[in-house]
Amino acid sequence: MERLSYGKHAPSPAILKAMNATHLFTPLTVRDVTLRNRIAVSPMCQYSCVDGFTNDWHLVHLGSRAVGGAGLVMVEATAVEARGRISPSDTGIWKDEHIEFLARIAGFLQQQGAVAGIQLAHAGRKASTRRPWEGGGTIPETGGGWRPVAPSAVPFRPEDAAPAELSKPEIRSVVAAFAAAAARALRAGFQVAEIHAAHGYLIHQFLSPLSNRRTDEYGGSFENRIRLALEVVEAARGVWPANLPLFLRISATDWVEGGWTSEDSVELARRVRELGVDLVDCSSGGSSMEQKIPLALGYQVPFADRIRRDAGVLTGAVGLITTAEQADEIVRSGKADLVLLAREFLRDPYFPLHAAKVLGAELKSPVQYSRAW
Repeated sequence: MERLSYGKHAPSPAILKAMNATHLFTPLTVRDVTLRNRIAVSPMCQYSCVDGFTNDWHLVHLGSRAVGGAGLVMVEATAVEARGRISPSDTGIWKDEHIEFLARIAGFLQQQGAVAGIQLAHAGRKASTRRPWEGGGTIPETGGGWRPVAPSAVPFRPEDAAPAELSKPEIRSVVAAFAAAAARALRAGFQVAEIHAAHGYLIHQFLSPLSNRRTDEYGGSFENRIRLALEVVEAARGVWPANLPLFLRISATDWVEGGWTSEDSVELARRVRELGVDLVDCSSGGSSMEQKIPLALGYQVPFADRIRRDAGVLTGAVGLITTAEQADEIVRSGKADLVLLAREFLRDPYFPLHAAKVLGAELKSPVQYSRAW
């Protein structure tokens, strides 16, 4: 497990003064999009679709968080290919028919004052699984599942069947699928697109030497292992308008000796910044069953802090952020530009309204709810 030290990154007095002027309820402008505050709903799989189609559950689930005051509301990991779904019940954006209901969601989020975002994803070798409340585990092809694909024929768990190794033409088709998905997201009215390169899913599988055993130009060296990530970013940015933000979610470390490291993440962040990524969303883990994660409040915040300073890019902090004071400190101290909440938003859809009250900030509730505040 890697150990992190950030003493050499201590900010100067001038930077500290500037940071103190920025707090959780300061608007954040990225390109031509302004978030009303620094609170974002992290993408959270709901496992509630049929054939990739979102429905009323997603409209109400996401819409209630926009009503609750979030600055950015992100649609969960949305598969760019049918075989890229984590489960058969995942959201999809691999065909034009998916656009109509996604547009309804994006429109409602914006009507409530939130910026509408969507995470574009491919599960790779972690695809074709049962929903968590059904016990998880791989669904075999004989049981209605499909054979997952990966950079190498290395299963995530020893008991899993080996995934199919992607050929180079298939890799090109995956890159094209991400670009096509970004184009559909734009047609649906989303203002932020995030590429999912974390949590042991396909792009992360290429990044990590734990899962990437290739010997061609997509494997081996750091330069080769980041190739797919760079190609996807470039392809997505090519169809995503210059005035709209593009995010990248990464696992900043595998938490396994010999895996992807925080140093790798800093360098990747520098590269993708040059290709038009505006914010790096800093999570961790998911690549190996051997990971040892030191869970604690805000345990991933140091990654966002380091990448922000060393790569010169906006960052988002996520992971066990549970209180208004904690979220505000992350922003005030300059450790991240955006705070993404997941489980806390499941517990409290109105977290931003409650946080504003705790912190003495102004955040208007919808007029329909005004008598409650």
